[in-house]
Amino acid sequence: MKVFLDDLRTEPDGWVRVFWPDQAIALLKSGLVTDISLDHDLGDDLRGTGYDVLLWIEEAVHLHNFVPPRLQVHSANSSARVRMLAAICAIERASHR
Repeated sequence: MKVFLDDLRTEPDGWVRVFWPDQAIALLKSGLVTDISLDHDLGDDLRGTGYDVLLWIEEAVHLHNFVPPRLQVHSANSSARVRMLAAICAIERASHR
């Protein structure tokens, strides 16, 4: 399953769109996600951001040997994008130990 986390953009064909981090994390926990593409700003920071999904994945990799899906960022928020890409690098390093 390919998951697209975004509050505004339409998902590409073949992708499942979710609006909130908890929805993306629930799908990740299912073990069926092969790819995930993340936006950062989702319209309500109290409900979380795309970066929160990456934090969950990083913790799951370190604590539970979670095998992450292919990770992408499609956020237009340039500073958040840099931080998210750094998190992806950390996840990839940790998952290749």
